[in-house]
Amino acid sequence: MASFRYAQAVRQLSTSSVRNKLASAPIQLFGLEGRYAHALYSAASKEKKLDVVEKDLKNIQGLLMTKPQIKDFLLDPTLKKQEKISALGEILKSQNSSNLTVNFFGALTENGRLLKMNSMINAFSKLMGAHRGEVFATVTTAKALDAKQVKELETSLQGFLSKGQSLQMETKVDASIIGGMVVSIGDKYIDMSMQSKIKTYTNLIKEAV
Repeated sequence: MASFRYAQAVRQLSTSSVRNKLASAPIQLFGLEGRYAHALYSAASKEKKLDVVEKDLKNIQGLLMTKPQIKDFLLDPTLKKQEKISALGEILKSQNSSNLTVNFFGALTENGRLLKMNSMINAFSKLMGAHRGEVFATVTTAKALDAKQVKELETSLQGFLSKGQSLQMETKVDASIIGGMVVSIGDKYIDMSMQSKIKTYTNLIKEAV
């Protein structure tokens, strides 16, 4: 019954009346994953169990990675929802998961959203990172950066942070940008790639012809 009530709440997240009742999150996430993550964050925040739920989700994510047969079972479209809910209940019980986590996965099963469970867990992790004052940055370059360049970048990106925030930087390589870099930090996006410049110049030339 608890999982059903939670599922009903998640279904109604698109309405402003329900959204107004949610505990405020440190950042706003969008899409299906964002709605579910916000609903779980709100419920866990009200019960002061954010850390507990985060630990539960990490344990479950790790379990699904090390035991793919469990994931295959949960995603099997030929199985009935009740079978999956019962199996999930046993799995979560063995992991000593909180009732909030049990209800959350019950809602995912009830609504047929288990295919999205990994991305929803990742979305919740983003909310928790922001809750702790972590600011995530992704820097994409055409070639891998050396240790000195990474250090210089980290120092430069610190300027975007407010007091009490900490930087979590990830570097990626994408040869298609040709040169320069693309930086995404928090809600900011800065494209300084050679690919972008070439596209801009090409469009200017086309407009001049």
